[in-house]
Amino acid sequence: MKSEEIRLNDDTTDILTGVGRTIDEQGGFGIEITPDRTRDDIANNRPGAQLREKILALPESPGVYMYLDKHGQVIYVGKAKRLKRRVSSYFNRRHDSTRTNLLVRNIVDMRFIVVPSEEDALHLENAMIKEYQPRYNVLLKDDKSYPWIVVTKEAYPRVYMTRDKSEPGTYYGPYANPQSARLVLELIREIYPLRSCRHKLDPRSIARGKYSLCLDYHIHKCGGCCRGLINEEQYGETIKRVRQILSGETVELERHLENEMTALAEELRFEEAQAVKEKYEILKRYNNKSVIARTETGEIDVFAYVENPTTAYVCFMHLHNGAVIQSLNLEYKRRLAETPEEILSMAIAEIGRRFNRKFSSVIVPFEPDVEFKGVSFVVPKRGDKLKILEVGSKNARQYMHDREKQADALDPERGVERLMEQMKADFRLSVQPRHIECFDNSNIQGTNPVASCVVFRNGKPSKRDYRHFNIKTVVGADDFASMKEVLHRRYTRMMAEGEELPQLVVVDGGKGQLSAAVEAFDEMGIRGTVALVGIAKRLEEIYFPGDSFPLYIDKKSPSLRVIQGLRDEAHRFGITHHRNRRSKGQVRSELDGIKGIGPATAATLLKEFKSVPRVREASPEQLAAAVGRAKGGIIYAYFHPEQAGE
Repeated sequence: MKSEEIRLNDDTTDILTGVGRTIDEQGGFGIEITPDRTRDDIANNRPGAQLREKILALPESPGVYMYLDKHGQVIYVGKAKRLKRRVSSYFNRRHDSTRTNLLVRNIVDMRFIVVPSEEDALHLENAMIKEYQPRYNVLLKDDKSYPWIVVTKEAYPRVYMTRDKSEPGTYYGPYANPQSARLVLELIREIYPLRSCRHKLDPRSIARGKYSLCLDYHIHKCGGCCRGLINEEQYGETIKRVRQILSGETVELERHLENEMTALAEELRFEEAQAVKEKYEILKRYNNKSVIARTETGEIDVFAYVENPTTAYVCFMHLHNGAVIQSLNLEYKRRLAETPEEILSMAIAEIGRRFNRKFSSVIVPFEPDVEFKGVSFVVPKRGDKLKILEVGSKNARQYMHDREKQADALDPERGVERLMEQMKADFRLSVQPRHIECFDNSNIQGTNPVASCVVFRNGKPSKRDYRHFNIKTVVGADDFASMKEVLHRRYTRMMAEGEELPQLVVVDGGKGQLSAAVEAFDEMGIRGTVALVGIAKRLEEIYFPGDSFPLYIDKKSPSLRVIQGLRDEAHRFGITHHRNRRSKGQVRSELDGIKGIGPATAATLLKEFKSVPRVREASPEQLAAAVGRAKGGIIYAYFHPEQAGE
């Protein structure tokens, strides 16, 4: 077979040079494409004969493998602790993930690289994914530049926020949220007078008086560097304090200002002490907001993780003495069934490469799937470290919500799709619940029993499809039998009329109502066709048929919010109908019970007199004017029998 050269970018070449070498007997990456898989091989996820030989020849060593399709395109890059075992696992079974099965069907050839360790394989995998952009790999969405705060390399350094790192100087960050960077800059400028102009200040231009004092000088926001009113040494002391803030040494700076304030007061230099006190109080307020763990000293690295069915988000934070001085959010778009452990490993490698960081102790929500040399991972269960991790998780969750909101604004259907996928996963469904119906019973001590059915389509109320039911066959307050009757009537009619059944039915109540619903579904023969769950009010427990233990969905989950909305809407709709029916029943007992008076006459009376008590108080003449002399006499006699007998 002939070999071909694979061109690598600088990142990949650097990694290959440092950590690995190819041992492929065909001469490195270059392997001729040999599509020898039969239809039977593809149908049963088996490799072709030549591909099988290559797999059998793979070493039990760490490395990176690449799968190619019939066009010679790289469609997947993966890492492995043991190459042979990992690659073989793709071809020895059918996978739960449809997308993984689709990947295997398209594999025609493979290539591999052996490296010294699994960590090296992870770094190389990251670089090669960026280079080849394989269609089945998890995709790091990094389409934005994050802000930094720079202290420029000048005689009188400037301090400002930027996304462009071309200016010579020291850069602090990045800041995942631009608002955080602005807050730090506001703190610095509130405490220390710094120049904001872009003049190139040097001793000659200052001596010539080339520049004029600006407004910042007059409002005490600048010391007048451009006119030499503050020398480089004095300005350098200010920059030194600024660097302390940017490096996260705000607690130490707070103590320094407190000691300086006390010393000045003891020397009776009260005006200077007051100026230091103002700085101290500003910094203390900032520390109360930004220092998240005062008892934790030294350097701490944190990785928090949140996810939805399609995307994973990792928040990295670097803390110095409890203050966050560096943070970054990474977004990974899933392509196959990547595990959280795999994605966390990729994020750790990406942050290490991007910031050239060497980790030692890292706080994580769970252990990554790769062993990093010299790195110990801490999964906290309590204490300050857990609080720090929770702050990271909160930031990752907020970033996820912000990204989802942006995506939904641009493409509303995308938001619906994500919600449906989330509900499909949470409620263990085989299809998305685009059409959901919820039922609730209403009665007071068994009187006027009614039921309501509300319908949600794509997670939103479809009010034109709402229905209410008057219970016909059940006597008394029997919620279980009432639920069974209503479900029978609803879905028997829908099937008879050829309407499409919902994907999910929710009954308001616990095991009792759910059992009655299961009986109704069994009798109609739709159990298994339509998913069924019950929701209990007390703890928002979700019950499944045949499962004695309820499911507790995350209180912040959009799936639970939809189900709660369904339940509350069914309750509201049912109560309204029950109240209306009860009111009509009370009216009928007063007017429709009069012999010779029909519903039309009763309605006319209510329209004229507004209520039954006013009808009772009306004179014969008033009644006759409303409904005629004959009917007016009957009504008057009914309400005043003592006068009718006189």
